[in-house]
Amino acid sequence: MQRGPMQPGPDSAVYVISIAAELSGLHPQTLRTYERMGLITPGRTGGGGRRYTHRDVELLREISELTSAGIGIEGVRRILDLENRITALVQRNEELQAELAATRDELRQAATVRRTAGPANKLPVLRQPEPGQSVVVWRRRP
Repeated sequence: MQRGPMQPGPDSAVYVISIAAELSGLHPQTLRTYERMGLITPGRTGGGGRRYTHRDVELLREISELTSAGIGIEGVRRILDLENRITALVQRNEELQAELAATRDELRQAATVRRTAGPANKLPVLRQPEPGQSVVVWRRRP
């Protein structure tokens, strides 16, 4: 989805509490309570007014859905924490996969150079791992 020049991004704190409450289907006092509990942290203006982002509103909707399903606030807190951990682990996994791919490419290039310059290369990491196998990448420290 592309944004026009006047549309704010999902992390732009643009909604006052009354609008955020309306968009999330919650009462403004509920938003204040969730803030005191640490479930949400809206931005602040220079005068101290709360400003909510689109992501904040989505989070408020998720909290509302969970509590409507009968989950207590501590359960909601735990679910949100686990979702954040999953997101971080997925991101880290993607980073590690990219690093592994780059390392394999470098090893393939090094193997090509060695093949043309000397004896055959027998680096096992150059083979695609079979399902259930692990790959260990050794790095030399400078």
